[in-house]
Amino acid sequence: MPARPVVLVHGFLDTGAVFRRIEKRLADHGRTTHALDFKPSDGRVGLETLAGQLAEYARGELAGAAFDLIGFSMGGLIARYYVQRLGGLAQVGRLLTLAAPHRGTFWSHFAPLPGLRQMRPGSPFIEDLNRDADTLRQVGFVSLWTPYDLLVVPARSAVLQNHPDIRLPIAAHPLMLADRRVLDAIVRLLDAPPPAP
Repeated sequence: MPARPVVLVHGFLDTGAVFRRIEKRLADHGRTTHALDFKPSDGRVGLETLAGQLAEYARGELAGAAFDLIGFSMGGLIARYYVQRLGGLAQVGRLLTLAAPHRGTFWSHFAPLPGLRQMRPGSPFIEDLNRDADTLRQVGFVSLWTPYDLLVVPARSAVLQNHPDIRLPIAAHPLMLADRRVLDAIVRLLDAPPPAP
């Protein structure tokens, strides 16, 4: 059976181009990747709007086929909203997040934009997603994070309580997209057996 394709969801002010290193590693490992560009990615719209773009892509370009999902930073919350609220449970095989603010980040208090307000600790958006986060067990969810993150503050906000996480001593938030230890962990996790029903 061919390996599932992998859809990559970028973060704040990014584009799919940030995933070049991950795409190369996954291609070398026989995986097809889809690095999407979410617009606008500057916080002007709510994260549910960007998750809607992911849902539309999954229905159209992927024609309802199963795929794995990786979300970086804000993209981790977009990916979770798709899985938990827009039917992604039926299509996603495995969900990995890299340095995603699952419990919010302090820096989001400094911008009044809708998408950034949703990333404030304790925001209605965060609380709603975390209320039924147990559903993520169905997609083999794992959070990869670094204690040296200066954008997800506090760094442990990238850990979702009662769910698997991998702590990696990566020197900075953006390096989660390029460090060999992260790439190795991604390949290993995507190749792991599916979660038990």
